Amino acid sequence: MKKSTFVAMILGTIGGILFALGMCMALIPEWNAFRSGVIMGVIGAIVLLVMVLVWRKMENKAPIKLSGKTIGATLIGIVGALLLGVGMCLTMVWSHMVVGIIIGIVGIVVLLCLIPFIKGLK
Repeated sequence: MKKSTFVAMILGTIGGILFALGMCMALIPEWNAFRSGVIMGVIGAIVLLVMVLVWRKMENKAPIKLSGKTIGATLIGIVGALLLGVGMCLTMVWSHMVVGIIIGIVGIVVLLCLIPFIKGLK
């Protein structure tokens, strides 16, 4: 295993755990830890961003250029993930099975649209 891959794996694991735990702290009312959960989630997101920057530096890759395509792909990913999450919440939390499944499938389709958007069709 290359050193850059190992560092990315460690930082990704730490950032993912901090982000996930922070979101749980913020969103589970029984824990009464909304403010500290948001802080921990932000710290996790920062660690994940640093992980990307460190990995790209260790791999001698050029910095990510912000273009219309990059911003569009990011927005498509965010919308798809939110639709999938809302569909899951509707199904599992609020007991709206049919609507939740439909919205979740729409989210999956939006996320699948990222592949041809980024890679293109040949």
